[in-house]
Amino acid sequence: MTSASRIVSTMGRSGIREVFDLARQIPDCIHLEAGEPDFPTPPHVCEAATKAMRDGFTKYTPNAGIPELREAIAEKVTLRNQIPVTPEHVIVTTGAVMAGYSTISALTDPGDGVLLADPSWPNFRMMAEIQSLQAQYFPTFADEGFVPRAEHIEPLITDRSKLIVLNSPSNPTGAVIEPADLRELIDLARRYDLWVMADEVYDEMVFGEAMTSAGTFNDDGRVILLYSFSKTYAMTGWRVGYAVAAPDTAGLIVKCQEPNTSSVNAPAQKAAIAALKGPQDVVFEMRDAYRERRDGALAVLDAAGVPTLKPDGAIYLWIDVSGSGLSDVDFTRRLIIDHHVATVPGTAFGPASRANVRISLATAPDLLLEGVDRLAAACSQWS
Repeated sequence: MTSASRIVSTMGRSGIREVFDLARQIPDCIHLEAGEPDFPTPPHVCEAATKAMRDGFTKYTPNAGIPELREAIAEKVTLRNQIPVTPEHVIVTTGAVMAGYSTISALTDPGDGVLLADPSWPNFRMMAEIQSLQAQYFPTFADEGFVPRAEHIEPLITDRSKLIVLNSPSNPTGAVIEPADLRELIDLARRYDLWVMADEVYDEMVFGEAMTSAGTFNDDGRVILLYSFSKTYAMTGWRVGYAVAAPDTAGLIVKCQEPNTSSVNAPAQKAAIAALKGPQDVVFEMRDAYRERRDGALAVLDAAGVPTLKPDGAIYLWIDVSGSGLSDVDFTRRLIIDHHVATVPGTAFGPASRANVRISLATAPDLLLEGVDRLAAACSQWS
């Protein structure tokens, strides 16, 4: 029988999923590995989907999303992200994952290079590999808050480089890119004629002043923005995200959706409208809860002398476990087996991130603090 795809057969799995599978074998394991909000989807969002189903709104929809949702998203991006757009700029996607995958598909050809931060969300590397692209990692540094800097990217740009992926607030570090740095990054992309795909999924999960969108400096249409309902409204399983791009580019992204997912399921789109149009208290309540969890976990780690980046956004902590004397992978495995706490090794997010593990704040506070306490004890025990 003929062989299967060499690319898919040799592609590594997401390190997050590998940890999840191991941790599932331990019944009382505390799960700090997954970014899965422990909050329920707001009732009015669920009711909107139920009504849609009862009303028979269960058929195919346009590839780019139903007009009402695209209008609501355009209004949100214009008012809350301060990027003036129209519905023609908006593509509704099956989660932000498909927004990213379709955007990369629309803008690159096999052999092109995709510039990724080390560390960065592992699915971007997987997207590049499965599309026969070259993942080109650029460094970020602890003493700079793991913020991408143009000066560290420019020397790594080659003739193959086609697209830079930015993520603010960052998964896994929680770093937020300041306006001056964003401007330099977009200027760099313009000088080398690169596309910029800006993952701003955690735009509402910012603990200080509101973040600045990369779209602020999008003077020539080279920036594509990615967003999601998953974290903002605790709608991970609903699979609704969106991309925002110049209309011509948006048309290419929509074209890529047809052979992949066609369109987002119809009732979920009605639910997304309800999320945007309904009360926003739940968004602020979740953000404030994550801030409290961040501060509580940091207090435990600081008291134990475990170096940890204080995140300005997102729902994660990036913890330096090099003092344990173990690699990130060995630390993660032993922490699961010996202390029943699941984290994600840093090298899941980039080859140079061997000193770190990531934990998620999307866990009930009592379990989060217990898990962090066990992690701190392990660092002391193994040092």
